[in-house]
Amino acid sequence: MTADFRSDTITLPTKGMKEAMLEAPLGDDVFGDDPSVNALEEKVSALFGTEDALFTTSGTMANQLALKCHTQPGDEIICDEKSHIYLYEAGGIASNAHCSVKLIHGDSGRINAEQVKDSLKAEDIHFAMPKVVSLENTMNKGGGVCYDYKEIEAIKSVCDQNKLKLHLDGARLFNALAVTKETPLDYGKVFDSISICLSKGLGAPVGSVLLGMRDFIKKARKQRKAWGGGWRQAGMLAAAGSYALDHHVERLKEDHLKAIQIGEILQNQWYVKSIYPIQTNIVIFELPHSILATDFVNELEKHGVRTVTFGKHLVRFVTHLDIIEDHISLTKKALEAIKFA
Repeated sequence: MTADFRSDTITLPTKGMKEAMLEAPLGDDVFGDDPSVNALEEKVSALFGTEDALFTTSGTMANQLALKCHTQPGDEIICDEKSHIYLYEAGGIASNAHCSVKLIHGDSGRINAEQVKDSLKAEDIHFAMPKVVSLENTMNKGGGVCYDYKEIEAIKSVCDQNKLKLHLDGARLFNALAVTKETPLDYGKVFDSISICLSKGLGAPVGSVLLGMRDFIKKARKQRKAWGGGWRQAGMLAAAGSYALDHHVERLKEDHLKAIQIGEILQNQWYVKSIYPIQTNIVIFELPHSILATDFVNELEKHGVRTVTFGKHLVRFVTHLDIIEDHISLTKKALEAIKFA
């Protein structure tokens, strides 16, 4: 047995999801006549109360489409320095939107309204002018922490006052909603665009959805085509996403409980210097400077537990629907057995 905590992206379709995929009616989505894709887009749009939605291959594509369609070359995008859109999307802001980035040092990756306000500048020919503020919820590099919705509303107010668009990288938004009291409709009210991932905690094999106003999605659909992202018979993948939304949202709380279990095991280990606060399904811990994260991860894999480095002395565990109690037991034994000279 191997316990794989590298990411919630490594989940496999469940039996019920596979059956839904096999039964999905198909068409050509570039022509707009794949009924399963259309059904997914309508479902997500209704869930968030937005005018329209677009099924994409990945969260990176959804995020990059949003930033491209909200801006012109030479504009500026405001985000936290730990943002996925900045760190992990292959320089897409530069290569796709041709925009500058204003980085903010937030609280575990979460920025606030005052910081956004302080990032604004007077119109001047020397400056790239901000056009988009991008938030990430949950915050991956912050250890899966969630935004306070009141702070999001405050940021939205600053954006409205300064004619800025507000985008949400909501790859793990449903993990956040499992913890907080908000609903998808709440988020649909405050953001100009939202990307949600179906292939992380929700367990679909492929795909994300971009949400927004009808004209914005029309523009994003054309840009998706230009990037080679037009689907043909994508209905089976869309059906997996619809199944995930119907059957896998409530169970995200189970992943959060398993993350807490991992955190409790780590608290008792001599080599753990600190653990980030655990709110959802991500556990990040710090090793002493005498132990490199790469060495730790390699050693742990010898004991049947797979995870990833998240910095020179940081290691990340991510729980997901394929992690069972036996994996937790195996991990406990491995973490207690691991040794360093």
